[in-house]
Amino acid sequence: MAEQDGHGDIPLTGRVREKLIARKQDWAREGRLLTGAAAGPARARLPPGQTLVRDWPVLDLGVQPEVAREKFRLRVEGLVENPLRLDWEGFLALPQEEQVCDIHCVTQWSRYDNRFAGVKTRTLLALARPRPEARFVVLHAYDGYTTNLPLAEFGAEDAMLAHSWEGRPLTREHGGPVRAVVPRLYFWKSAKWITRIELRAEDQPGFWEVRGYHNHGDPWREERYG
Repeated sequence: MAEQDGHGDIPLTGRVREKLIARKQDWAREGRLLTGAAAGPARARLPPGQTLVRDWPVLDLGVQPEVAREKFRLRVEGLVENPLRLDWEGFLALPQEEQVCDIHCVTQWSRYDNRFAGVKTRTLLALARPRPEARFVVLHAYDGYTTNLPLAEFGAEDAMLAHSWEGRPLTREHGGPVRAVVPRLYFWKSAKWITRIELRAEDQPGFWEVRGYHNHGDPWREERYG
């Protein structure tokens, strides 16, 4: 896993699950879970190959950062006219919104009607003012995890940085204090424990993308692996 993103004062608990990572890389090589039944233009609510669940499974690499709110920092930087540096109070001072959305994990589960609260990514982008050459985003997490996505997907109407789920603060295991929520992509693209948003002209594959997972991750096209 990549080094922690310049936040040595944020303690990490647990141990990286190397065997889990290797197994999921094997899934990518084998094309495990693929059905080949990509949804057509009138796509169903449940993407191909997914199973509906009522709980919210906890998935991570075995390490969870303990980010106290007084130590939380969020940066929006790279190809922007106005780089942002926000602490917890500054983040909460931005316009807050709620939304209800479905989430879809590449490990084949989906969960309907999740109520998140936080800051829409469009709000952050409007403040940061991306430069014309900015086309991609890399999300950096406190545990060193990264993932990449097109700027257009990150700035979609239903994308947000969430601090609450079902009316309560996000727990650490689900990415609190702040995680990305990008409902139109598989949920590995919705990085937990987010601390930095980097806008780039060129794409830069993240943790799972360099380990055989799809660079885009559309659940209805079943873009599990690349």
